Amino acid sequence: MKISLKAHCAIAVGRLAYWYLHTFRNGGSALPGKLAARIDPEVLTALGRGRDTIIITGTNGKTLTTNLVVKVLAQEYDDILTNPSGSNMLRGIITAFLAHRPKRNAKRAIAVLEVDEANVAAVSAALHPKAFVLTNIFRDQMDRYGEFYTTYEKILTGVRANPTAVVIKNADAPIFSSRELVNPQRTYGFALSDFTGTDQVAPPNTDGVLCPVCEHILHYSGITYANLGSFFCPHCGFKRPALDNAVTAVHTQTPSSASFAIDGHDYALQVGGTYNIYNALAAYAVGAEFGITPAQIATAFSYDEKVFGRQEQIVINGKTVTLILVKNPVGLNEVLHMIERQPDDFAFAMLLNANYADGRDTSWIWDGDLEQLVADPQAKTFMVGGERHEDVAFRMQVAGVPADTLIVKPDLGDVIDAIKTVPEQQVYLLATYTAVLQLRKKLAAAGYIKAGF
Repeated sequence: MKISLKAHCAIAVGRLAYWYLHTFRNGGSALPGKLAARIDPEVLTALGRGRDTIIITGTNGKTLTTNLVVKVLAQEYDDILTNPSGSNMLRGIITAFLAHRPKRNAKRAIAVLEVDEANVAAVSAALHPKAFVLTNIFRDQMDRYGEFYTTYEKILTGVRANPTAVVIKNADAPIFSSRELVNPQRTYGFALSDFTGTDQVAPPNTDGVLCPVCEHILHYSGITYANLGSFFCPHCGFKRPALDNAVTAVHTQTPSSASFAIDGHDYALQVGGTYNIYNALAAYAVGAEFGITPAQIATAFSYDEKVFGRQEQIVINGKTVTLILVKNPVGLNEVLHMIERQPDDFAFAMLLNANYADGRDTSWIWDGDLEQLVADPQAKTFMVGGERHEDVAFRMQVAGVPADTLIVKPDLGDVIDAIKTVPEQQVYLLATYTAVLQLRKKLAAAGYIKAGF
């Protein structure tokens, strides 16, 4: 299929815009794609011609899973297109294609794309992916997505339109087994030794605790976190499907690392949190589907490169600041559980914005277990900031932080200055998406990190 003149013009304008923004400005991950799509709404189809595509989607874990999948597939593929900035809506994905320069004489080319749940249908209609990777679905940005079953239906629109694409799904999430699909499927999950002989239910205020078949309470023989685990319904028999790939052991976890076994093979990851073991497991499952060996996957996991806003470590006046994106209660709680493994005193800061990309509803912070954080004897200094600093300041006070000891810095530049003065050497800085972007710009201007992504 030849590329139309309109598509050629759209691509030329988009690439010129990308060059200008990244040469003379501070970059731009959406505007080039927006301009190209305005000239030719079908430009992504033209850009994706002749390249296999993997779409990675879900509530939490998309960015790191995408990064790990890229590392895994790079063991065999010599031309991988991706969107590392996390700009995962249609315009950002078009920009990723505009920015990529195909390698000459590449033997194996593929696109690995993080895609916003609400954009899966549009992106998959243009690219007809070879695989979908489903990480999890939790309550998130309800002003955009609605309830989480609504979010899944948005994803299914794209999946069902591509019935030959393999669905690589987190089988520990009951929602992913709640609808029939004709697509070939690969399943992954946790199969730990203590996931047998027990009968428990998910914690209170957990999404998706009802059986999708009979609406009775789901039970579990083992839970990893939230509603993820080896589920079964004692009333109708609905249960977790058999696993193709499984975490068979978790050896050690710290706030900055984890060691574990998948299918009996030992791996290590230089980021902490059970949720990141799931991300590694998803990447392993993709590798297995695409012919990457366990030994090659170990090589891919051995790198120590922090991803934008995902436990990214920044040194500010000798203090280690760990920057972590948070955007919903499940993600917040898992980050807090990870921080609990910190053996030394630390400072804790939370930056809250409520723009479109963050979700304008900030009520989710009340479902985070900040009371447990405040009770941690290693948590010494508390700070809040961002455009909705008053909301998060009040939440911290309700959690038990005295108002006269809470550091409130609405301006993110002042947050950086305040970090310099805290007595703790380790600072955990949690922030919503646009707050991460704003903070990183100020950090780049001050010379603490490189500009761009």
